[in-house]
Amino acid sequence: MSDNIVLFYLFFIVVGFFTAMLGTIIGAGGGIIFVPLFMYWFPEWSPSMIVGTSLFSVMCNAISGSLAYLKQKKVYISAALIFSVATFPGAIIGAQMSDAFSGPGFKFAFGCFMLCASFLIGFKNFGKKGERKEESLTKDQVTYNKPIGIAISVIVGFISSIFGIGGGLVHVPALIYIMGFPTHLATATSHAILAVSTAVGVITHLIENHIVFSIAIPASIGAIFGAQVGAQISKRLKAKAILALMSIGVFALAIKLIIGSGILF
Repeated sequence: MSDNIVLFYLFFIVVGFFTAMLGTIIGAGGGIIFVPLFMYWFPEWSPSMIVGTSLFSVMCNAISGSLAYLKQKKVYISAALIFSVATFPGAIIGAQMSDAFSGPGFKFAFGCFMLCASFLIGFKNFGKKGERKEESLTKDQVTYNKPIGIAISVIVGFISSIFGIGGGLVHVPALIYIMGFPTHLATATSHAILAVSTAVGVITHLIENHIVFSIAIPASIGAIFGAQVGAQISKRLKAKAILALMSIGVFALAIKLIIGSGILF
């Protein structure tokens, strides 16, 4: 094996590590970073290849991070199981529909989605309601509306597979602001849901031959370890810091993708 090939694999292991570390901290699985990176590094890839390869790495990240969160006893297991199963139909349909995008169309759609998510997260981050929940509620005290949670999870499964992001960008705010989860509990539970839902999406993308394993495997190796580090870091961050980090990062990537698509300008 030549030195160039070794450096190539090491580079994507490092990329996977840091991407998964950030993704685990914010409960988004890392796809919001993998997808834009793959867009710019591999312009010859189709949107479905970008999505499939990203989702494979996100799955490894989510599984690793979920194990860490389970050890910390932060995952609301009964909710995670119900919402995971609800993501299955959307995950399968989204993976099959990912071929429908053109390159610029995918950039624009993905950018618009992230822009909406960043405003939602940023707006809610300035309220005091979330802080009171974080301080006063324990896992045993959290109650939630199952039908609403299931409906949201169906949508999350679709978004996860069609964009390759894992769905945490939708699930984390939904768990916090619609279903009343404390932030750290929402982040951990979302990660557990991702571990199951992304596996369904990955199987469908695998059948459709969308995954580039030469990139997905080294990125996933890094992601497995990065997720463990991210879960440890998240214990030391305040709830508002997690949401602020998510909002700023998502907003910056959204603007870059929308402008780069060339559709509006």
